Amino acid sequence: MDRVILIPARYASTRYPGKPLVGLQGASGVTRSLIERSWRAASGVAGVDAVYVATDDARIADAAEGFGAQVVMTSDACANGTERCADALARLGIAPRVVVNLQGDAPLTPAWFVSALIEAVEQGAQMATPVLRLTPETHARFIEDRRAGRVGGTTAVMDAEGNALYFSKEVLPYTGRIYGAAEQVPAFHHVGVYAYTPDALKAYMQAGPCALENLEGLEQLRFLYNGLPVTCVEVEAEGREFWELNNPEDVARIEAVLQREGWE
Repeated sequence: MDRVILIPARYASTRYPGKPLVGLQGASGVTRSLIERSWRAASGVAGVDAVYVATDDARIADAAEGFGAQVVMTSDACANGTERCADALARLGIAPRVVVNLQGDAPLTPAWFVSALIEAVEQGAQMATPVLRLTPETHARFIEDRRAGRVGGTTAVMDAEGNALYFSKEVLPYTGRIYGAAEQVPAFHHVGVYAYTPDALKAYMQAGPCALENLEGLEQLRFLYNGLPVTCVEVEAEGREFWELNNPEDVARIEAVLQREGWE
């Protein structure tokens, strides 16, 4: 296998227990679980050899097998999605050229986001992740979440070459203002999808947890803390609204997008 997508999913989320099995109603009135909608998003990526749900929970595994997904059971000691991907890869006994981690809380991820990451790794990146310039509306929503004490989306700060400098649950860079509809926001939403080489995953596991990833709750900071490069690939929404399911309040937001855009 050259290209494999893994969807790490755990039941015992600190902020939202049972999140992968939360139902999301689409435009036709059909309710599908978060994990199924994420699997459907992954299955829509062209040129991928296999898609697996990687979990340590029998409830998630049963649900995934019920809608036709391939499942790999992983250790319950995995601290985050990247560790779960590394564990899943070892248990599957495969070494694809590109491993994609499409996290189970991102059902609105467009296929072209993932394809752009695969291309970046095949062109020499060790680890790549997409960033999306914030719209004035989304930027304001990020700030609203932080003011309300909610952990919302993640922002990314890059250097001139597109290499990640930092990721944060705070809205960075700080500008102290709200932007008008016609203005360009100087901030980027980090989309929680990753593509790695197997060697990058091994280096991540050998490095072990670091203080920054524990403080922010962001697994990708382990790469930066240990000097492992992270390539940020700027992507375009192309009219698609992107939002992740981080909190119970996000269910209504995502359902509104599903229904507005005609997702089943």
